[in-house]
Amino acid sequence: MSSAQIQVLEQLDRLPFEEQREVFEQLRDKFDDMLTPEQIAELDRRAERALAHPERCRPLDEVVADLEKEFRAGR
Repeated sequence: MSSAQIQVLEQLDRLPFEEQREVFEQLRDKFDDMLTPEQIAELDRRAERALAHPERCRPLDEVVADLEKEFRAGR
């Protein structure tokens, strides 16, 4: 991940939850034409589940760190 991407994610993490959701929705709308209806439905389902149970969510920086560690271990 580039330093610019990391900075964007860090800034996003500092936003209130509702503003994070708005950013997510804008990004999703931007890429909707690249997704199948099934993929869109799955993203919507996951977003609704996250909104209904925010206590089950993990901070993005933890998820990214875990993915990077897993990716490096697989190389």
